[in-house]
Amino acid sequence: MVAARCKDKAAAGVDWARCNVQMIHLEDVDLSGANLAGAFVSGTVLEGSKLAGANFQMAELVRTSFKGADMTGANFEKALSARSAFDSAMLRNARLHKVEFHRVSFAGADLTGADLSEGDFIRNDFTRARLDGVNLRRATMPRAIFQGASVKNASFKGAYMYRARFEGTDLSAAKDLTQDQLNDACGDNSTKLPPELTKPSHWPCQD
Repeated sequence: MVAARCKDKAAAGVDWARCNVQMIHLEDVDLSGANLAGAFVSGTVLEGSKLAGANFQMAELVRTSFKGADMTGANFEKALSARSAFDSAMLRNARLHKVEFHRVSFAGADLTGADLSEGDFIRNDFTRARLDGVNLRRATMPRAIFQGASVKNASFKGAYMYRARFEGTDLSAAKDLTQDQLNDACGDNSTKLPPELTKPSHWPCQD
């Protein structure tokens, strides 16, 4: 039954749960509300596609491209990804709780209101991303890049930020930041801080 269902054509609401949809081109298709929970989507190109409300819970997304895709409200809880591209994608209110994302690019993406709590974002690239109101509580993001990102009202409570890069980032309206977190992170003279925190003496970091 699962094998037969996995042959269904790409369409809004398609049920591809636990299916193998690797290494295929699905650019500019409508997969709104699709169910890809536990699916293998590695190497697949979904650039510019409509994936609003899609379910990628516990999916495998290695070297998958979502550039420019609309994934508003999509669910990626506990998904696994490495070297995938979400550049300029729409991820407003998306759920990325407890994901394992390594070397993933969100450059220029809109993650407003998204839940990234308890996720692993090792060496992820959030350059110029919009992260307003994002939940980053207890997220692990060593060496992640936030240069030029917008983080207004984003919560960093308990986040692990070793060598995370905040050069040129306005952190003045971020929430739950501590001095210890900043001491672990990297910034420069253009990094704006909340009034109660101070620039660490080692900024800018040496590469």
